[in-house]
Amino acid sequence: MAEENKEQAATTDAGAVADATPSGEGLTQALASNVDAQAGNAAGTEAGKRGRRAEKVGVVASDKMQKTVVVRVDRLIKHPKYRRYVRRTSKFMAHNETDATIGDKVRIVETRPLSAHKRWRVVEVLQKAEK
Repeated sequence: MAEENKEQAATTDAGAVADATPSGEGLTQALASNVDAQAGNAAGTEAGKRGRRAEKVGVVASDKMQKTVVVRVDRLIKHPKYRRYVRRTSKFMAHNETDATIGDKVRIVETRPLSAHKRWRVVEVLQKAEK
């Protein structure tokens, strides 16, 4: 009998919490208020929930666009047959709020799609180009 009263009290408490919460919030959100409902907030302080974002280091190849730079990233791979290292180059379009110019060594980080071709953002300029 006591067990039934405990179960009934637990269900009524959960029902009261569900009734008291505004629409759109679930019961788990109301019971655990320290859990964030969204994957990350606008300030970017909870980036740990999203996981590690890919980072690359490259050289700015073009800055002809407004707020966009083309970053050339080189990598060395071993040739499968000849066992020599071969340089492979990839070019990424990156959003540029830090004034990076041609020849600067920059760090770019993966981000949401910003345009048809932009998926990267310049985080910092590691080394300025020699003039």
